[in-house]
Amino acid sequence: MTPTPNDRSTLFPGASEGAPGRRGIRSAQLGAAVNALLALIKILAGIIGSTYALVADGIESLADIASSLIVWGGLSIAELPPDENHPFGHGKAEALAAALVSLLLLGAAAGIAIQSVIEIRTPHRLPAPWTLIVLVSVIIIKFVLARRVSAIGASIGSTAVSADARHHVSDAVTSAAAFIGITIALIGGRVRGGSGWESADDWAAVVAAAVIAYNGVSMLVPALHDLMDRMPGPAVVQPIRDAAESVDGVCFVEQLLVRKTGLHYDVALHVQADPCLTLLEAHSLGGAVKAAIRARQPAAAHIHVHMEPYLPS
Repeated sequence: MTPTPNDRSTLFPGASEGAPGRRGIRSAQLGAAVNALLALIKILAGIIGSTYALVADGIESLADIASSLIVWGGLSIAELPPDENHPFGHGKAEALAAALVSLLLLGAAAGIAIQSVIEIRTPHRLPAPWTLIVLVSVIIIKFVLARRVSAIGASIGSTAVSADARHHVSDAVTSAAAFIGITIALIGGRVRGGSGWESADDWAAVVAAAVIAYNGVSMLVPALHDLMDRMPGPAVVQPIRDAAESVDGVCFVEQLLVRKTGLHYDVALHVQADPCLTLLEAHSLGGAVKAAIRARQPAAAHIHVHMEPYLPS
């Protein structure tokens, strides 16, 4: 019988309250609101202050808004209970959201790089000095936001939220690059009358685009690992194995398979035990193994225990 939404606590013990998902969604909502305000400020300041580096930074913030909305949607879908067509839940939506955010970053990097080259080849005025104040404010806000979102992503084990945090970091980096470029343009312009220094902030935008592209690739890799059901590292797998082997009556754990699905882990293992056990005793032992794994790794959701006879050679 396929689990119904009311059976969520049975199939995904500890997940019914959805607290980790709600924390991730709130961080995405906060990020979207902050990015919307910063994008407006940076684009207007860049246009008025004659600095494309600041405009490019604002465009990157627009990408941040989209990324936060994607993370929000992905986590909301991932938290849906299992249904007839998705008996293992909807956790893959979280990894899909992370992959989309990464691709969005790569697209933003390409767009900024292309426009920066165009601006370098186009003569324009020196940036306005007051744009540096805007950038300093943005850098501080973004680093604070990135630290907050990163902490949430690490605490709930969300690839998508962690990707969103990296997106905030990349925005802070583009702002820092713009600050450096504008500063060079202003100092050089004062020393040499402005000739030849106007494009310094555009070159800063090119550097920022490279940083954004690097972050996009760095975030895409773990998202693809989750989508391809790659085994987590020893930090996740070994405690699960230790918990199973610690159960009285377990002789050997022959096979252990773990995959990350959203904010949870799906676990399948072959447990060897005394071949003289009755079917009821073997079933009870399997239940004890599940309980031990969930006690050691609360994020373990669906756990399948296959009992086998222990036949030492």
